[in-house]
Amino acid sequence: MIYSTATVPVNPEGETPLTRAEAWQGLERKARDARLFLPAGLCTRCEVVEESPTHFVREATIAGLDLREIITLEPQGKVTFFQAAGPREGAIINELFEDQEGQLQLRFYCYLGLRGKQPNGPEEQAEQAQFDSENGYKAALLSTLKRTRELLAEGKL
Repeated sequence: MIYSTATVPVNPEGETPLTRAEAWQGLERKARDARLFLPAGLCTRCEVVEESPTHFVREATIAGLDLREIITLEPQGKVTFFQAAGPREGAIINELFEDQEGQLQLRFYCYLGLRGKQPNGPEEQAEQAQFDSENGYKAALLSTLKRTRELLAEGKL
């Protein structure tokens, strides 16, 4: 199994401050259309195909892989991506919270397996290493906040 986590401050020194509501709007926008937040060309398709009061279903093609995710929103707090179809199974979570000093933080964590692959085998170990690397989910959190600030500055948030 793959378990990875990363946490970054929402408002590091020198950046335009985001409120919890603004950071949340960015997370929700990313959940609905990852193309706005991922590097150009990485996500070639992303659409909400079902919606209910408790969740929505997103189908996407990211890095050439077709995914189907059931996404739940806990307003102002947490987005959970359940991997319904694609190479991974499990859940990916993005969460806003205040640390002990009252500073707003954005945390990613996941608990995943790779469908059809040996548990803790070379493929899962490689995926774990990628998630935990400097170019992994910590970088994704930082780019999400950067794009949220850009959308806010453009009046599109």
